[in-house]
Amino acid sequence: MNSLLSSHTTLIIIITVIVSLLAWQNKEMMSKLIFYPPAVNKGEWYRFITHGFVHADSTHLLFNMFTLYFFGRAVERFFNQFLGGFGFVAVYLGAIMVAMIPSYLQHKNDPRYRSLGASGGVSAILFSFILMAPWSMLYLFAIVPIPAIVFAIAYVGYSIYANNKGNSNINHLAHLWGGAFGVVATILLSPSVLGHFFNALMHPSF
Repeated sequence: MNSLLSSHTTLIIIITVIVSLLAWQNKEMMSKLIFYPPAVNKGEWYRFITHGFVHADSTHLLFNMFTLYFFGRAVERFFNQFLGGFGFVAVYLGAIMVAMIPSYLQHKNDPRYRSLGASGGVSAILFSFILMAPWSMLYLFAIVPIPAIVFAIAYVGYSIYANNKGNSNINHLAHLWGGAFGVVATILLSPSVLGHFFNALMHPSF
């Protein structure tokens, strides 16, 4: 049990699940934590973090936490070499904040805009993993095998398309910026990862 709770990935998941469940039962709590530009404009900057710990529904929560569990555990040890053993938490929270900045700037004066979910942080962790192991097999819908690098290209392409189309409640912009943050943070912490990525890319292994 202690070894399980020593995992920062697991602790983030537990906290996120608890906060999301509580927020579903308490509309006032949800309103206080969700990302809402007019409230941020009044100084409630904490929403850049708290929106990542609430989710729209069980499917939204399950998908994000399922993804975080598998890929977070794969890269956590790498990140925790840095920042006093809290590199993983720092990158995850940093991604949640940075991923929301473009959406905030775009909707700064829009009282109808709201956003929630950990997708920015989860995307950062996923793309960091892809940078380290581009030819690893991911399983789409837990069934269809697809090389990580192919998934990344398709994911970015679809997110750009969906964001430009603009008829979805999903914050695709946060997915893109979260993924970008994960790649940049990984390279800044360990520049040799970039050389490893290109070497692995040129020598596929399945």
